[in-house]
Amino acid sequence: MIKRRDKKDSGGGRTIHIYILLAGAALCLAAAGLMLLASGWAPFAQWYSEHVYPLLVSTTGRFMGLFPFSVAEISIYLLLAAFAGSAVYTVIKIVRRRKAKDLLFRWFSFVALAAGILAFLYSAGCGINYYRQPFSEVEGIVTFRYSAEDLEAICLWLTEEVNARSGIVSRDENGVMELNAPEGEGAVEAMEKLSEEFSSLQGYYPQPKKLVVSEVLSYQGLTGIYLPFTIEANYNGDMTAYNIPFTVCHELSHLKGFMEEKEANFIAFLACIGSERTDFQYSGYLSGWVYCMNALYRTDPERWSEVRSRLSETVQPDLDANSAFWDRYEGPVRETAERINDTYLKVNGQADGVESYDRMVDLIVAYFL
Repeated sequence: MIKRRDKKDSGGGRTIHIYILLAGAALCLAAAGLMLLASGWAPFAQWYSEHVYPLLVSTTGRFMGLFPFSVAEISIYLLLAAFAGSAVYTVIKIVRRRKAKDLLFRWFSFVALAAGILAFLYSAGCGINYYRQPFSEVEGIVTFRYSAEDLEAICLWLTEEVNARSGIVSRDENGVMELNAPEGEGAVEAMEKLSEEFSSLQGYYPQPKKLVVSEVLSYQGLTGIYLPFTIEANYNGDMTAYNIPFTVCHELSHLKGFMEEKEANFIAFLACIGSERTDFQYSGYLSGWVYCMNALYRTDPERWSEVRSRLSETVQPDLDANSAFWDRYEGPVRETAERINDTYLKVNGQADGVESYDRMVDLIVAYFL
């Protein structure tokens, strides 16, 4: 015998979904409130980044580190599949039962809850940290207006350091650099060693994780990404090897609450060149060389040409392999992703947008001169 659902049952179900919708709205409002508080009152952002956020890293980050894969990546795929599947299921139910209003309300309530959870996790996992005191200020590194001669001196120094290591790193049959050991352990060791010099970098570091589907980053022109929902540092495992040590250290720097890209680049540079591993040193010096040489080219092409001629021929295969890799992913997807990233960075207080990555040059010159 089948019992017919009466109006009371339907009303009770609607009430539950109202509560779900309200919970999602409350989480969105809480996330927005935290972001407004952080952007309007710097002491709160600083206090949060120094006292609350490290607890998230040592608990959530440590737990997620138990999994050999990126939990955030897999969760995003499952969430997208659930979203698409539920949307299709809802449409089918509407067509069959013609109760569009109730069905759409139920579906939207769950979407709102998911959006609220993600918004709150984002603000807690990284959004607030955008408004903390920058690494350079914490450690007393003051940038200044430098000359073309200053920049040329840095580029010459970097060229010498790259050349000194280019012949002793491992290389494949095509002359392209290979890593000597797992990059995750090397990155944690490099960051821990750097923290002995800079106290603001002290604390627990989970191992960075290679994305299962790294092409997702390749098509966006990204070498790595920090996902605040699970406090995980992720990187593109398909790119040229010399990029990997620098990238994993960059992403790990975000787990110390330093979100500015120029500072994450600078921290990664220092961590790599201070590492005991030659492949990490080579990665750091060559990555710094590329950024600084690009700046020198924009400033004085003739000086750039003179310095460029001094680069060892053993380095060229790495630069060629890197260019060939990224050329494969040129297209509208990458251009759109770059515009989105540029807007995202500007919204979060980095006025230079994607160009902020290049500002690491200012910090390198200031620190070493």
